[in-house]
This record gives sequence, C-alpha cells and structure tokens, in this order.
Amino acid sequence: MEKQALFNELFQTHYPKVLRLCKGYFNGDADLAADASQEVFIKVWEHLDSFRNESTIGTWIFRITVNTCLIYLRKKSTKKEIRSEQFPNVANENYSHEIEEKVSKMYACIQKLDEMGKMIILMVLEGMEYNEIAQVVGLTEETLRVRIHRIKKSLTQCVQK
Repeated sequence: MEKQALFNELFQTHYPKVLRLCKGYFNGDADLAADASQEVFIKVWEHLDSFRNESTIGTWIFRITVNTCLIYLRKKSTKKEIRSEQFPNVANENYSHEIEEKVSKMYACIQKLDEMGKMIILMVLEGMEYNEIAQVVGLTEETLRVRIHRIKKSLTQCVQK
C-alpha cells in the first residue's frame, strides 16, 4: 500500500480515538485536543516509513499521542479548571445536574493522577486491550492490572469525597 493511502486509512481509523485521548489529557478542551491530534498525525506522517512493526500500528500511534499530549502539557503549564459549560448540553430526560457534577468531579480526579496513572486510565476508558496498554506504557500485563485496580480505587475514593 502506498504511503498516502496507508496514512489516509490510519487517519480515518485512529483520529477519533486520538482526539478523545487528547481531550482526556486537556480536561475536555476541544481546541487544544484538536491541535494536539493534528500534531500527532503530522508525526505519524513524518515517521511512517520508520515504523518497525515491533507493536501494532495502533499502539505506536497511541504512544505518539501520549508523548505529544505530555509535551503540550509541559509547554502549557497553566492548568484550566473544569467548568460545566465545557461539557455539551444534552437534552435528555435522564440528564441531571447531579450527573454533570459527577462527570466534572471524575475529570478533576483524573487530573490529580500522576502522568502514568492518567495515561493508563484514559486508555482504559478508550477501551484499549490491556496487552496494548501494557506495550504503550512499558509494563507487564500483570503489573498493569494491579496499577489499574489501584487507580480505580483511588478515583472512587476521590469522587466520593
């Protein structure tokens, strides 16, 4: 497959996941997440020829995404507070202010995690398989499972405060 066609396929397949992962890193800031996602795919294009097939291409793209988001966070050391207006308005009879508060609190609790914890939980929420996450973060699958358990316990305690 030629490079352009492969890139187009990768972009179509992975862009939504990359964007959601970036939004998780940036407290739901859609503009910043879109900028970082664009940067991710610039890097994918530039380094596509050097991909070594040591992992799946999706895992490689997620690693680039995590690194790019961390670089953005270091550059923009000012952290934004989560505001309820950042979340979409949903016209639904099941929607309540209480749910909005819980979602906001969960985002705030995720932001309190260390970088590794944040990276892991955002990939779990994205639905990635544990073996893929383990490859991205450089842990064994068993160690990852223990970390995920501890992260979930920590988030549960944080949200209940």
